Amino acid sequence: MAVKVNYSKNGNEYYRVTATIGRDANGKLIRKEFYGKSKKEAEAKRDEYLNGIRNGLNVDFKNASLGELFHLWLFEIVKMRTKPSTFERYEGIYRNYIKNSPLYGLRLCDIKSLQIQRYYNELFTIGKSSSIIKNLNKLLKAFFNYALSEGYILKNPCSGKGIVIPKNDQIEIENEEEINVFTNEEIDRFKKALENNRLKALFLLALGTGLRQGELLALKWSDIDFDKKELKVQRSIKKVSLINNDASREIKTIIQVPKTKGSLRTVPIPSSLIPVLKEHKQKQALEKIKAGPSYNDNDFVFTTELGNNIDVRNLIRAYKRVLKKANIPYRKFHNLRHTYATKLFEAGVPLKTVSELLGHSNIAITANIYTHVMPKEKTTAAEKLNKLFS
Repeated sequence: MAVKVNYSKNGNEYYRVTATIGRDANGKLIRKEFYGKSKKEAEAKRDEYLNGIRNGLNVDFKNASLGELFHLWLFEIVKMRTKPSTFERYEGIYRNYIKNSPLYGLRLCDIKSLQIQRYYNELFTIGKSSSIIKNLNKLLKAFFNYALSEGYILKNPCSGKGIVIPKNDQIEIENEEEINVFTNEEIDRFKKALENNRLKALFLLALGTGLRQGELLALKWSDIDFDKKELKVQRSIKKVSLINNDASREIKTIIQVPKTKGSLRTVPIPSSLIPVLKEHKQKQALEKIKAGPSYNDNDFVFTTELGNNIDVRNLIRAYKRVLKKANIPYRKFHNLRHTYATKLFEAGVPLKTVSELLGHSNIAITANIYTHVMPKEKTTAAEKLNKLFS
């Protein structure tokens, strides 16, 4: 039996059906045509389209791939509302785990949780950590929320119980980093090695306030109140790779608002560091006179001899030289901050106060980090219960 058709185009025969999908600005009916090799096929396409509209699905993107729309979302929307350093991290996730992944070419409207789960399992099998996969899922989930709000999909495949982040039986510490606290004896050697060092005030302030590297380099004299013996953290300096839409990159040092609202904080300065800071300010004034018109007077506390911002690489080189002079094994600059926090805990400062001084967004972060480096305090806490059993 011959298949009935009612439309011919370019020598090919089709069955055509139409549907009214609304009215234009002038009130005229808007009609859309659907074609198939048979009446049944054409009507099925029409019904799929109309069902999509009724369910809030934007059918204009029903054939778009995840990768295509994700790239548009990342560079046209996310980039406009995030800090360059944050966008650099997001772009890295896209480039390393989405761009050339099995997910990239999948039709957005066809993606199921099982496909994403299978990809996560494959990543874990080849050695990617749970933390990496968790960050990938977090970004994908945000993207799918956008696609859902725009009507490109009907359900977020990364939401609910459909996704499980694979992990080892062993506990993985989120944002795992090496925590190697300076001992009291090492601190003494460290301070001694800083004598006559141009950046003495910077290193001691790091140890005495727990400020992050970028926060120290962005500190201005107007942020310091010598009478109240406190400073305000209001900005951070960071070297980032600025990524253009054509994937070209430009390395720049930028000044930005700290990473969380909690990072904007007031931190007390130990009394013994006030004279050190004042001495540093006097030496900086002499450098300004010596440099003359070449000096860049920008009010920053820690600068080069010409008043320019200190390059992070040069700071780390100077830090390594101090450690070597003090005969202290190398450990990351960030461990000065860990040492500050640990000494506060040893002095009996409450967790909430330490968290606020560090600028963490919540005390759970503080507890998660320092639970693993304070077995001594755990033992002390347990010993306080001895009287219950004596």
